Amino acid sequence: MSVQQNLQQIQANIKQACERSNRDPDEITLIAVTKYVTIERTKEAIEAGVLHLGENRTDEFLKKYKNVDHEAIKWHFIGTLQSRKAREIIHEVDMIHSLDRLSLARQINNRADEPIDCFVQVNVSGEQSKHGLAPEEVMSFVEQLADYEKVRVVGLMTMAPHIDDEQKLREVFRHLASLRDDIKERNFKHAPCEFLSMGMSNDYEIAIEEGATHIRIGSNLVGS
Repeated sequence: MSVQQNLQQIQANIKQACERSNRDPDEITLIAVTKYVTIERTKEAIEAGVLHLGENRTDEFLKKYKNVDHEAIKWHFIGTLQSRKAREIIHEVDMIHSLDRLSLARQINNRADEPIDCFVQVNVSGEQSKHGLAPEEVMSFVEQLADYEKVRVVGLMTMAPHIDDEQKLREVFRHLASLRDDIKERNFKHAPCEFLSMGMSNDYEIAIEEGATHIRIGSNLVGS
């Protein structure tokens, strides 16, 4: 399947999920996760109309960034970012989806010229294989980020378990949405926390129904 064909199907699915949950499809940012595909396939995605690209390794991110020339592209770093690697990408990336420790916030703050939009990563499911803060740690962490003027918390991110149990998936997404709402109500200047980065190829429709604003699609869009 071409990226164009995949994109059309995903857009149709997004529209249907929004209709079921009384949402506007324009609220949804589709991020093509290109970490496993070639530069050529990445360019095919751009030509199909995808303008948000996600990478999870610094070396692969930089290779794609240098070889994909398109001024309208927004680059999302969606993987675990080592504190010492932050300086390598900080001036190229538009959003970081994996802020989960103060050492990384410190590096962002020290290296960035302008405030960087960040999602705080939360391990809602509690799986040991996943990174992120425990839900009960999130509010305190966000409060501490007020000390870092170059870090702007625009939302929360999570990865749901790779399971078929729809109810459990909904519980994970609802929990993240509830945490987001709690932070948003505090009206932190440094943490407007409007967005939810959740939902991947296997569960993005459910995530949209539960409030996702940014979905990260790899295999269903660009292949693997």
